[in-house]
Amino acid sequence: MTIQFSCPHCSKQTEVADQYAGQSGPCGSCGKTVTIPGGTGYQSMPPPRKGAGGGTIAIILVGAVVGLFFCSGILVALLLPAVQAAREAARRAQSSNNLRQILLAMHNYHDVHGQLPPAVVTDDQGNPLFSGRVLLLPYMEQQALFNQFDQSKAWDSPENAGVSNTAIKVFQDPSNPSNNAARSDYVFVTGPGTAFEGTKALRFSDVADGLSNTLGFVETKAGPSSWAEPVEWNADSGAIPPGSHPGGTIAGLLDGSVRFISSGIDPQTTKALTTRSGGEQVGNY
Repeated sequence: MTIQFSCPHCSKQTEVADQYAGQSGPCGSCGKTVTIPGGTGYQSMPPPRKGAGGGTIAIILVGAVVGLFFCSGILVALLLPAVQAAREAARRAQSSNNLRQILLAMHNYHDVHGQLPPAVVTDDQGNPLFSGRVLLLPYMEQQALFNQFDQSKAWDSPENAGVSNTAIKVFQDPSNPSNNAARSDYVFVTGPGTAFEGTKALRFSDVADGLSNTLGFVETKAGPSSWAEPVEWNADSGAIPPGSHPGGTIAGLLDGSVRFISSGIDPQTTKALTTRSGGEQVGNY
């Protein structure tokens, strides 16, 4: 009987008599010491060739990469709504803060002048010149800009055009994608029976319904092209104008508080919120 084996050094296959099983000696091919395997008919397996299994490894790696991209896509799909919601919450908070600053300026104006600013300033013939927002500038750290504004001229006159096109961050809702930096996304609530009835300059004492039950400002995504332009929201026109936030509009009450008003608010509740002395019962909103 013979034993077939391969040299572990050079892979040369050799047959020897089984009587040499377990003995060591030089390989007839490479001369390196080898040990004859034990057992009759035993044939040692040749060492694996270089690169053997490389295809399998490549397939595994490709599968892993594909799986990683697939899992990443699922992860992004799961996280994206949460990220978008967080960003919208931050923008909504900033918009609410902007409106609080405007309401504070309104209160400071009332403290100094003993009355609210008119929503619209007109000339002697009743022609609109500019928005009451201009009168709030000194109370919003914009005294220098206010000093440049010629109150005897219209907001878009050659004398005021440059000032009116100046960006004022507090008038800009961060959720509004408009590129017009001079715009105002916050407007007075005007109309018969409101706290800002046209050119009238009323007092807080004229608000019989209570400051916490009466709107003064609302956010809108279709506001004036400039904070100085006399374009406001007339409450008689219907529903509260839509803002740039999903589900409703940010609004400011005369007491200085800010509320988010649902787009599905009852029209009667809207009416109650806009009138200053209507005596209506304000419902949920």
